[in-house]
This record gives sequence, C-alpha cells and structure tokens, in this order.
Amino acid sequence: MSINYLQSANKLGVKNFDVIVIGGGAAGLSSAVWCAELGLRVLLLEKNAELGGQLLWTHNQIKNHLGIETENGRELRDVFVRQAENFEFDICLNAEIYEIDLANKTILLENGKKVFAQAIILAAGVRRRKLNVEGEDEFKDRGIIESGKRDGQLARGKNALVIGGGDAALENALILSEIALTVTLAHRRAGFGARNEFLEKARENPKIKILTETTVRRILGNERVEAVELHNPVAKQTQIIPAEIVLVRIGVEPNTNNLRGVIDLDERGYIKINSSCETNIKNIFAAGDVANPLSPTISSAVGMGATAAKVISSRLNM
Repeated sequence: MSINYLQSANKLGVKNFDVIVIGGGAAGLSSAVWCAELGLRVLLLEKNAELGGQLLWTHNQIKNHLGIETENGRELRDVFVRQAENFEFDICLNAEIYEIDLANKTILLENGKKVFAQAIILAAGVRRRKLNVEGEDEFKDRGIIESGKRDGQLARGKNALVIGGGDAALENALILSEIALTVTLAHRRAGFGARNEFLEKARENPKIKILTETTVRRILGNERVEAVELHNPVAKQTQIIPAEIVLVRIGVEPNTNNLRGVIDLDERGYIKINSSCETNIKNIFAAGDVANPLSPTISSAVGMGATAAKVISSRLNM
C-alpha cells in the first residue's frame, strides 16, 4: 500500500470517493490516514505544491507533540508523510478549488474537474493575518521577513520592527535581539496576550523597545524596507522610525472565505462543529485549526482528524 501522488488534478482518474479531505496539514493527513486505515476510499486535496500546511512555517523546535520532538515543523511534516505513505489513498497537489457544493458533496476544481464523495472533511487550516497597509506586499522578502528563527541573520546589525502582542511576536523579538542592532515591538493594545515569561524577558532586554497602543500606517523604502510610520491614536502621535527588518505577528485567520453563507461559522470565520467534528451540514466535518480557535495545536489537529474519520466510517459501514 502507498499514497498515490498526483501533481495535478488532470491526473485524477476516479471521480467518486467515500471521503474527500481538503487540506494537507496535520489535520488533513491524520484524517486521510485514519480513513484509509478504516477501509475508506480517500482523496486529499492540497492547494500547494507540497504537504504540510502550517507545519512548513513552524521554524522553532517542537517539543510538546507527544511521542516525538523535532527541530522544526518541516521535520515533523516529514515524519507524518513517511507514516502516511504506509496507507493507500490519493493525494492531489496544486489542487485549487473553484466551488464547493456541500449539500451534494461535490467539489469543482479550477481546471474543470469535478469530484464527489459521501463525506467531506474540511481541514484547510489558517493563514497569517496581514496588516493591509502600504508597502506590505511591495516589500515582501525585501526586508519583510517570515521568521526570526529562519531569517534572523538578515537582521544582523540592523534595526528591526516586530508587530504584535502575542507569544509569537514576543518570542521573535527576543530571537532578533540576539543579532539585530535594535528591536522595536509595536502592539496596538495596552495589554499583551503573550505569556509573562516572554514579556518579562522582553522588558528586561536593553535592545528591545516596546511601544503599546501603536499601529503601523506605512512601510517605507526604495529597493528595500528603510523605515516604518507608526501611529498612536491615544496619544495622537505619529512617528517614522528606522527599520530595515519587519516581522508581522498579529495572529491568524481561518481559510473559510469560500464557505461564508454556506456553512455555520462563528464571528471570526471559524467553522462551528460539534463533539464529533461535524458541522451543521450532515456528513460535512471539519478538523484542525480551521475549526479550533481555542486550542490550535498539532496534537488537537491530529486528534480531530481521527475523530472525524471514525465517525464517518461508523456511518458509511452501517
């Protein structure tokens, strides 16, 4: 038994499946593995060119997923994929979905291919929230970096700006402070969501300057980032600070834009599910961070994928 990798939806020979899984991260892979283990015909659709989802932008060590420790998310992804390759199911990479008909369990792909299933598991994950300010897209990879851990060397001897107030923002500020000339941390609120251990270290770090109640108005530069315009609406002050490195960590949002008005979502766009991971539409399930804003972890994603698969199997095999 082994995974049948399809680099394009054009290679899909079969159109009818027991289960279609949307998303190739931890939740999606767990869903597919458990469905295959339970004897179901499974198709996993992943819009990117490789599996992994958010694991691919986890650059720190992973020590809290029971059973294994890895240096980063990609290494854990490799472990998951090696294990998944012991099971038989189809994976279609580069699969862009054009339309989903959840009532009829039908998915139309952008290339015109249509696939059907008796049940669907939505495991599309989340994406990093953007600032949506001038310069953010223009200077991507030209001073705007993705990770302090991965890209930290680019900050050597430079002024860095980190935007956000959660664990990720504080942790990245601390990482960058080891090599940057200065680090400014700008947070739009007065209080922080980060753990005290990160906050205390940042406040004690002479290289880190913390600005609260401060938002970003513009990211400035020519060929690369050179400065950032910040605004404090409480103090009614605007300032431009030098910054050659910018890192944004203002949270995430679920990949559910194509599901609005189709399925029950909460006020933030996360999919509402019951204890069986089922949505308000029969035999439509959701697993992982796209349906779990309270505890978005690798472990919970894996467990939710298994739960959805077990419930589906019990119904289809009745």
